[in-house]
Amino acid sequence: MPLDPVKTARSALFLLVFLISGCASTRLIDSQVNSFATQVIAPGASYQFERLPSQMADAANQAKLEKLAEQALAKVGLKRQNAAPLGVQVSAIQRQETFYTDSGLNIGWGLGWVWGHGALGVGSYGPLFPGLDARTSYWRQVSLIMRNAAGAVVYESHASHDGIWPDSEAVLAAMLDAALQGFPTPSAGARQVNIEIPR
Repeated sequence: MPLDPVKTARSALFLLVFLISGCASTRLIDSQVNSFATQVIAPGASYQFERLPSQMADAANQAKLEKLAEQALAKVGLKRQNAAPLGVQVSAIQRQETFYTDSGLNIGWGLGWVWGHGALGVGSYGPLFPGLDARTSYWRQVSLIMRNAAGAVVYESHASHDGIWPDSEAVLAAMLDAALQGFPTPSAGARQVNIEIPR
């Protein structure tokens, strides 16, 4: 029985779309996390954000970060409330680095003339696609510190990630989720926490 070319093409197209959508639907944010808990915080506890003077000077960006932290804290059962006994301080550091790699994609051109045993030539050698050998890496770190009414630190967590994704908001949200993994009794010591987010 001969194959129907239309059905074969349709099946191949369906398979290609399925494979591409599966590969492109999520990305992995792998964070290195280190957490410390000196006291168990009760589920449903209320908190308020606290700011350092430097964070007050950059109120707009700090408010965005606190909004992301509020969403992450809600996932572990904490509620934001003014004048709450639990104080939460959230901070983030971001650094962008561009480096160049030898891609191996080079092309040359030249003009030569050979007479006898000598040669004369003019030429150039350079990248086939200038600028494509530049890679940008984004290193980020988030920190969450919780203090009780007496001002003692009861929970501290830090998460860092180095990756290629420029969209800080989505990456920071995943990192805050990673920093709170295992809350209120996180695993001791440094660990890697993987969070998948949409592309």
